[in-house]
Formats: sequence, structure tokens, C-alpha cells
Amino acid sequence: MIHTYLGQTIRYEIKYKNRSSIGISVDSYGNVEVQAPKGIPNERVHQVLEDNWDLIQERLEEMKDRLQGPKIKDYKHSESLLYLGKTYPIEILQDKQIERDYVVLEGDKLVIYVKLVEDGFIRQALKRFYYQRCKVLVGESIAYYQSNFKTKPRSIRISDSKTTWGTCDSRLQLTFNWRLAMAPKEVIDYVVVHEMCHMVHLNHDRSFWRLVGKIIPHYKESEHWLALSNWKMTV
Repeated sequence: MIHTYLGQTIRYEIKYKNRSSIGISVDSYGNVEVQAPKGIPNERVHQVLEDNWDLIQERLEEMKDRLQGPKIKDYKHSESLLYLGKTYPIEILQDKQIERDYVVLEGDKLVIYVKLVEDGFIRQALKRFYYQRCKVLVGESIAYYQSNFKTKPRSIRISDSKTTWGTCDSRLQLTFNWRLAMAPKEVIDYVVVHEMCHMVHLNHDRSFWRLVGKIIPHYKESEHWLALSNWKMTV
């Protein structure tokens, strides 16, 4: 079905169920689904769609960007980056007197101080910032959840992996992706607990997932966030 409002048209699928209210969802491919009580008039469905129009359009645009994949950052023209799940605009300041380029969170923006305003230097400063923050955040999370485990990690590393958020090997060495610093704190906690659970169960059997669920009951929400947001966790 289709509906047009404010010059914009959306396609949606409607499913009638035994429920008292109308629900709207947009999946990871941009498909809009309406779940509605049986017998409800189309006019009421359209009214709810229009009441949520801005939110639906925002979600559709986000899914469109996600399917297109990561874009090359243009640091000189109003770029924004994630940090702890929130989006911050960046500001680039040149300071030829500093010994090393660096990044700080100042209020509602990420400020990047560089000797030379060049993409390569800006990107390296950002990666260094996320590496450092990830190490601190992961360390805090491990310390918080350690009471759930008899065994402690032998070492903790931050990596530039393109395929994993974290790993735990048979020697109890934990490794985490620096991009995790871009995720909300609860997502970082989930990934940390996930890898710490591998200190007990090296595979993903039922016992492993029971332990994860015992410590992080709503871990699937964090998995969902990563699945939807990983494409924009980049510098």
C-alpha cells in the first residue's frame, strides 16, 4: 500500500492482528510495516502514519545511508562522528605550536587540534582519540563486571580489526575494536561481557548464551544496535 503526505510518498505493508493500538516499524532494509487492530478504518491508519511522518522519514533516510555503506569523510565540511552512541559535529583548529595532534570533547562537539589541516593528520588524530577512549572504557567495564567471573583476563588489547568487535583466545587474552568507543556504553558493556564469558565457554553453546543473558539480560538490543549502526562507526 502507499500513502502520500506533505509531497512525500511511502510504501507500507499492513498486518491486522489482535491488538488495541497501531504500531509502525521500519526494518533494516527500509521496509515499513504497520500492525493494526482488525477492522480499523484506513483513515485511522493514515492518521497515525502522518503523526509519525518525520520519524518514519528519518528512519528511511538512515536505512538508505546504511545500505549505501560508509562514506569517505570530508573533514572540512560539517562532518559529524559518533562517540558513546551520540553524534557530535567536529571542529578543526590549527595549532602549529603543539607537539602532537589531538582530539578533545568540548561541550557538544569534537575539537581536533592539528599542526597541518590535512585529512591524513586529522584521521590519525581521531583514531588515536578513539583508541585511547576505547582502552579506558573497556577497562572500566571489565572492572565493573569482573565480580561475575572467577577468572581474570591475562591481557587487554585494542585493535583495528575489520571483522570483529572483540575476541578472547585460549590464553584469556581479550582484544577489542577501537570503534567500540563510538557505541553507547551499554553496547560496550555487552561486547566486554561477551568476551569475558568466553573465558568460561570458548564456544557459543547454550551455556555461553545463558551466562551472557544472566549478566546482560537485554543483550539482544545491543546486538541490534551494532547491526544497524556498524556502517557509520568509522573515521
